[in-house]
Order: sequence, then structure tokens, then C-alpha cells
Amino acid sequence: MASNVTYHKIEELPEVIPVFPLRAALLLPRGEMPLNIFEPRYLAMVDDAIRGERMIGMIQPDPDSSEDEERPNLVRVGCAGRLTAFGETGDGRYLVTLTGVSRFRLLDELPGEAPYRRARVSFEEFAADLAPGEGQDSVDREALLKTLKDYLAANNLEADWDGIRRAPNEALVNALAMMSPFGPREKQALLEAADLKSRAEILVAVTEMELARARGDASSSLQ
Repeated sequence: MASNVTYHKIEELPEVIPVFPLRAALLLPRGEMPLNIFEPRYLAMVDDAIRGERMIGMIQPDPDSSEDEERPNLVRVGCAGRLTAFGETGDGRYLVTLTGVSRFRLLDELPGEAPYRRARVSFEEFAADLAPGEGQDSVDREALLKTLKDYLAANNLEADWDGIRRAPNEALVNALAMMSPFGPREKQALLEAADLKSRAEILVAVTEMELARARGDASSSLQ
């Protein structure tokens, strides 16, 4: 979804944002994340975001935390997204889309009466996230596409190759990273990659390891 607001410098971003802990979820700058919101605390979060900066921080619970914990510790790096689409379902849910703006470092959580979690964050070390296409010329596109083809073939999946070939490197790398079926630690590594080239390399390496593991499992089952 196109945003009506373009952020040019980190000083334009809020210092305090609501944070939405979601395990194995990955939002990246200019990526789009659809969300089905139904818990009362997150419905309230969306209501308040719409009235305010329209910014929500996606962040993972600590991978070592239990999925049953009501308030798990959070990892230190997440990605802030702007609400760019909103719809009501008629049964109490919201369907929203977040468009990624910039990664952030969580500094501390704030107490308060809100039912959802709020945090003071810093965008300073991720200022380059505001520049579309930053570093995309350094991506090894050939290696990325080869790995994608191998993964699709191994899983009997199809893809829109015309769309893939037209996609700029940034959009391609970030979309593949966000859609990847990997776990929380791999998703966090993709999020925290130093630059787009590093993110593409991590994506290729993790995918190749997954393919090798699958081939090994298949071989073992035949013995």
C-alpha cells in the first residue's frame, strides 16, 4: 500500500510507539504486512494509532521465552510500520496493513494504563532504512534467484516469474525474507542484517541449509 507520508530523516519518527509482539513475524522497510486484529488490547492499539502517529512497532518475543507467557521479554530490534490500510469486518475484527518504515532499537518499555505495550525506541542506527533502494546494487541477484528456484522446485511450488524479474532488488529481497517459512531466530537474523546485501546472503544461506537438511532427511528415510 502506498503511504501518504514519506519520512526523510529519523527526527520525523516518534520516540514512543506501541509495540506488537508477534513470534516469527518479520516486517521490513517498505514491505507490507497484513494483520487480522481481534484481541481487545490490539484493537485498542489500532484505535490509538489511527488517532495518533499511525505507527506500530512489530517486534518478536525473545525466542527463549515460553509461548504461554502473558508478557514475554522482547528482542531488542524491531521494525516500525505505518498503518496504510484499515477495514472493519462487521464481527469485531480489524483488517489492517502495515507498511514498513524503519527498524528500531528498543530502549525501554513504558508503564501506563494502555492495555497494550508501549516502548521508547531509537531509529538512529537504522537511518539508511529511510532511503529506498539503499545498497540494492550490491545484491547477488543471480544467486538469490537460483536459490529461490531450487526451493520452489523442492517444494513443488509455483511463482510469478514475470513479476519476480521486474522487481527491484530491495523489493525482491525483503519480500522473500518476509514470506520465508523460517523460525524466529532466522527471521531476527534477517531483520538485523547490516544491509540489503547481507540480508540476501543470509536468506540464501538459510534456504540452502534448509534444502540440504530436507535432502538429508529424505535420504535417511530411504535407508
